[in-house]
Amino acid sequence: MSTTAKRKAAKKASKASRKATPRKTAPRKSSRGIARAASAPTTGPVTLAEARALATAKQPTVATRAVRAAVPPTSPAAVGAERQRLEKERRQEIARRVRDYKATMSIMKKRGARRAPAKVAARGEPEPAARAASFQPLQVLAEGDSWFDYPVPLFGGGIIPRLEDRLGVPILNLAKAGDEVRYMLGVEERKLLSQHLTEGCPAGGPWDVLLFSGGGNDIVDNPMALWVKAFDPALTPAEQLHAARFSSALDLVCAGYEDLIALRDQLSPTTQLVFHEYDFAIPDGRGVCFLGPWLKPTFDLREFPTQAAAFEVVKVMLQLFAARLAALAARPGVTGVTVLHGQGTLVPQKSSWHNELHPSRNGFDLFADKFRAHLKGLFPDRVA
Repeated sequence: MSTTAKRKAAKKASKASRKATPRKTAPRKSSRGIARAASAPTTGPVTLAEARALATAKQPTVATRAVRAAVPPTSPAAVGAERQRLEKERRQEIARRVRDYKATMSIMKKRGARRAPAKVAARGEPEPAARAASFQPLQVLAEGDSWFDYPVPLFGGGIIPRLEDRLGVPILNLAKAGDEVRYMLGVEERKLLSQHLTEGCPAGGPWDVLLFSGGGNDIVDNPMALWVKAFDPALTPAEQLHAARFSSALDLVCAGYEDLIALRDQLSPTTQLVFHEYDFAIPDGRGVCFLGPWLKPTFDLREFPTQAAAFEVVKVMLQLFAARLAALAARPGVTGVTVLHGQGTLVPQKSSWHNELHPSRNGFDLFADKFRAHLKGLFPDRVA
């Protein structure tokens, strides 16, 4: 090979190497975060946004260029490796949430908390300063499914981030989209939840309240075909269900709730437990981000003639689930457990829902309002 050819080959190899290597930039601080931190008061109570800005102002962000990785061949080893990677990412995400929560809540407890003044709609002006008085921040832990952790980009999240804005305090959210009660109270997630109940709030003291959202994923999707009968026009919506089978499915869900109450009683007895009802989902076949649908396939399999007929069966299923939760909270000896009544919150029409299982933006806002009102009833002096 000639000298010129060698140089060209070396240059080409160097260029390929640079493309294959992630390019990192020096750590840089968010200009928006710096501006917010700079505008925060130097003393006295702070809002949630100000506390977060102060907590993160000194944390660098690192920009990297993503590299397209080769797709591993499908094999048991590859599947196992991918599962381990996802589990590691999940642990890292929870650790990040705990760090952020602790940093923010520590500032608010040290300096006092105040709500950001709401704007008067007619003039766009802040409310009088008297309404932004300092308050003792409520310490809230959350565990659950996608109603609490809805990770669709640019959507604004599920109930929890919206509730944070309404309460003016951070919430440590352990929820994971798609999670089921049998896993939340299974071995691994039970250990994590037990740890947080035992250790209490990372910023000190026991949790005031644990919000829990679970059971929806346990009774829908593929297994639903086991408790929905082939359509019979002579039957009522309730009779379209295999009652014993569906009751067994609810038994498993409620076993998780029972264990959660027992864990709370043992590890953090002063912590209030708040459960919630799911509103009446519409089985119209809409999924999201390549997931779903979760309802319509079963009704197609069972040859339901209309969406309305299928909706009535979904409504019965969710009413039966809500009744089981209410009965659980009302059992003799059970204290500090309440169920937020949410059924009938959303108008039963397509626009109320983002897809088959998740409310629209406005729908999640309505539920966040209900959670705030519920917590206000439990902690009248702690919810501004």
